[in-house]
Amino acid sequence: MALIDYSKVNIYHQDGDTVLENIDFKVNEGEFIYIIGKVGSGKSSLLRSIYAELDIEEAEKVLVLERDMMKLKRKEIPALRRELGIIFQNFLLLTDRTVSQNLEFVLKATGWKKADIEQRIDEVLESVGMMDAKYKMPYQLSGGEQQRIAIARSILNNPKVILADEPTGNLDPETADNIVALLKEITTKGTAVVMTTHNIPMLDKFPGIVYQCENKKIEDITDKYRRS
Repeated sequence: MALIDYSKVNIYHQDGDTVLENIDFKVNEGEFIYIIGKVGSGKSSLLRSIYAELDIEEAEKVLVLERDMMKLKRKEIPALRRELGIIFQNFLLLTDRTVSQNLEFVLKATGWKKADIEQRIDEVLESVGMMDAKYKMPYQLSGGEQQRIAIARSILNNPKVILADEPTGNLDPETADNIVALLKEITTKGTAVVMTTHNIPMLDKFPGIVYQCENKKIEDITDKYRRS
C-alpha cells in the first residue's frame, strides 16, 4: 500500500488561485523522491498539502498514511504530523535552547515518557553523527550541522515519510552532498523521503525518482531524466 496516493488532485493557494491541477503522485515505502521545478511551480505547495497546511477540496483520491485528506478533521492533524518528518531550508531550530532541549521539546510535545527521552535523543544524534553537539546552542553550529540536527529532529518519532523542502538550499556543495547522502541512508530503513530541490546535479550523484512541477502539472520524469 502506498504511503501517499494522490489521484486527480487539485491544489489551491489560500487565496484561491490554482497551484496544481489534476495531478497524480505516489510515494511508497523506502523511496527517495525528488520534486524539481521553477520557483512558484508548486513544489512546496505539494508538500504543504501532505502535512495538511493546505487543504485539498477536489480529488478522485487523496490518501496520506491511510488517511483521506478530504475528510481529515483539524483535531486529527497533529496525529498525522507525528507520523511525518518535516525538514525546512532554514532549519527552524529554537535558538534559545540547546540541541538536546530542541529535541526534548519535540518528544515531550508528542507524548514521550520522561524515562525514554534521553535515550531517544542520544539515538538520533548518533545516527546523524552529532553527539558532540548535544549541549551546544544552534548559533555554535555551522549551517550543515544545524541541518543535521533538523534531520535528527525529523526522525525522532520514527516517521514513515520525511518531507524535505529545499534542505540544501543554504548549504555549500560539499555539505549539501553530505546532507543528501544522510537522507538517502535513512531510506534504507524503510522511511520514504520526498525532497524538493533546485540542485539538479544532485540527481546524478544520488539517483532517485524524479517528479517535475510545470504548468500546474506534476509529471514523473525519472525515465526521461536517466536517458538524458
